[in-house]
Amino acid sequence: MTAYTLGYRYLLKRNLSMAGKLAIKPILLVHGGAGGISDTLAPKKVDGMKQALRVAVKHLLVTKDISKSSALDAVEAAVRIMECDESFNAGYGSCLNVAGKVEVEASIMDGSELRAGCVALLHDIIHPVSVARCIMHKTRHVFLAGEAAQKFAFNQGYEQLAENSLVTESAQMTWQKHQERHVRCSDMAFTPSEIDVGSIKKDPPEGSGTVGAVAIDIEGNIAAATSTGGITGKMLGRIGDSSLLGCGTYADNLVGGVSATGHGETIMRFNLAQKIMAKIHYECKTAQAATEEACKEMTKRLLGTGGAITIGSNGQVGVYWTTRRMAWAYVKNSEICYGVDHDKTFKEPL
Repeated sequence: MTAYTLGYRYLLKRNLSMAGKLAIKPILLVHGGAGGISDTLAPKKVDGMKQALRVAVKHLLVTKDISKSSALDAVEAAVRIMECDESFNAGYGSCLNVAGKVEVEASIMDGSELRAGCVALLHDIIHPVSVARCIMHKTRHVFLAGEAAQKFAFNQGYEQLAENSLVTESAQMTWQKHQERHVRCSDMAFTPSEIDVGSIKKDPPEGSGTVGAVAIDIEGNIAAATSTGGITGKMLGRIGDSSLLGCGTYADNLVGGVSATGHGETIMRFNLAQKIMAKIHYECKTAQAATEEACKEMTKRLLGTGGAITIGSNGQVGVYWTTRRMAWAYVKNSEICYGVDHDKTFKEPL
């Protein structure tokens, strides 16, 4: 990166920060996964997202207890809440791999300096998003995985729970059904699009979603984070989009922030988060238009379904998915907006 480019980014960032202080309202936007969310599970996801918003939004507000608004603190806090809720496929409640074990992954990105931390193939650690942030702050690297990541987390004081502590009864039942059906289907994780013309397709299963958060604070700083247990029956060592920058997560103060969910292999091949960012940056699309267009283009070209949440540098919100349902919610101006179905948005006081 040249000195000119660095200077240009600095000036833009300073101007954006000044504009944010004057005009940008803090926003925290979360998702709880996209796919075939049942009527039974939908309200549980909504309740979990609301709780995450109510706990984490305090990090965006300057109070006597919090001296500085922080988008980075907000997204980590929101994801941590959802990692503890078995209604989501992250942390406690994660999908099981082919061996019936939990392997989690996560990423977090700070849009002010383009710093990031990513982690994958962790086991028996409930908050991979915090390990990812620790990688960002405590090492000169961006991505750690496997036993090296496990050792790093332990050395940094993250508790390693007893084996199988993150396994839930629901995840076990889903895994058992997957095992029984495996003979009849070579790849239960891949699901073509429901909007594919002339076909009737299935959504990703309930356990194929992730959790994610994007925030913009009063300084105009943007952060994004994503965490997941992956897909049921995944091969040992499989890494998905959630821990990959530009695929499942990205943030840049000059453009916006994105967290994606859905069929991971499709999202990785399409580079969904970066596609959304490019539409905002190069095509001057709104956050909503960029998110909708990119998700539709991904599904049309690759058939796999998914969704994303986006916040633009101007504070615009974008939410879209090509699955039947996606759980999403955001808080702005002391009001929570949320939904699961297309064209159905609900509001309530914070």
